[in-house]
Amino acid sequence: MHWEDWSPCTCGIHVAFSTAESVADAIVELRANLPDQSFSHLIAFFSPRHDPSDVVACLTEAFPGTPFSGCTTSGEITPTGNCGGSIQLIAFETSRFRFVSAVIENASCSGVEDASHLARRLQTQICDQGNATNKFGLLLTDGLANHEETLVAAVNWALGDIQLIGGSAGDDLRFKDAALIHNGGAVKDAAILMLVETDVPFHAFKTQNFDPTPTKLVITAADAERRIVHEFNAEPAALEYANAIGLIPDDLGPFSFASHPLVVKVGNDYYCRSIRNMNPDGSLSFFCAIDVGLVLTVARPTDLVEATEAKLAEVDKLLSGTQLILGFDCILRRLDAENRQMGNRMETIYKRHKIVGFHTYGEQYNAMHLNQTLTGIAFGAP
Repeated sequence: MHWEDWSPCTCGIHVAFSTAESVADAIVELRANLPDQSFSHLIAFFSPRHDPSDVVACLTEAFPGTPFSGCTTSGEITPTGNCGGSIQLIAFETSRFRFVSAVIENASCSGVEDASHLARRLQTQICDQGNATNKFGLLLTDGLANHEETLVAAVNWALGDIQLIGGSAGDDLRFKDAALIHNGGAVKDAAILMLVETDVPFHAFKTQNFDPTPTKLVITAADAERRIVHEFNAEPAALEYANAIGLIPDDLGPFSFASHPLVVKVGNDYYCRSIRNMNPDGSLSFFCAIDVGLVLTVARPTDLVEATEAKLAEVDKLLSGTQLILGFDCILRRLDAENRQMGNRMETIYKRHKIVGFHTYGEQYNAMHLNQTLTGIAFGAP
């Protein structure tokens, strides 16, 4: 399937997606729905029901010599709305975009120095002379390796003024098997960094929708390495969280976590530290880094539709018209929209602003790893 309104694409980006059952059939359909021209890079977002190795093999055969990157998702954001089970390709014309990319392997145990060194090497390859206004970075990470904070901070520090956007690979809320692909292989416990140079105007942004309440939860026992909180306020974590939001532990699940986010104050702003799932022992696993002594605040969501529309309208005005947005949208935002019966309205907004991307286990925005946000790169007309 292809959104015909984007063909030809004035900003040099083409999008196609397929819901075919087999990887081979899907890639054949995608190849047929993309123009027959040179692409500097392909980015693939695909359902975890597709074997990453099969996706790699079929892409290599269908697009010989064309570099590609991608990851599994917790849902694809396509030109026709939210989708599950699909493969989506975003193709960047060689005439408009120049890519350099590399894999950060063993990301959960790689240090700041390793990630910074790779970022600087890519920056040298793209011949950066200090002009960051026509360059940006994309970072895809394994959403189950618990390494995003270190990687994002290291890469952002090395890139300086170059803006960094990205998302963490998902696996449809199974929390077992997320994967990344890059050129000839599929990788796990890894990250993919892409640096992009373009003459197309772009703008990086993030949007979120919540206000802090007076209710505080202090982490008093935790496994920081595994992002598991055992106690809040010296009480079992699930019980104390449930009491704080007016539920019982048996009622906790993805929808309650999405509707009652926890946030941490950094400077003058608040950032989500979202709960991933409740464990059998009553502990809570998180999408973001946690530690003993961290003070979390129970937040109250504001109007998701209103906040998203306001930010996208602002971006559209800055670019004098948005041609396309590459977006990384937290899975909890989608669940919250569905829980509040706003799903159709959000899809309408995304389609109108031409957002494509995927639902993530976390979002990257410059030096920060975030939850329950939409981050993205919006492109205007050249």
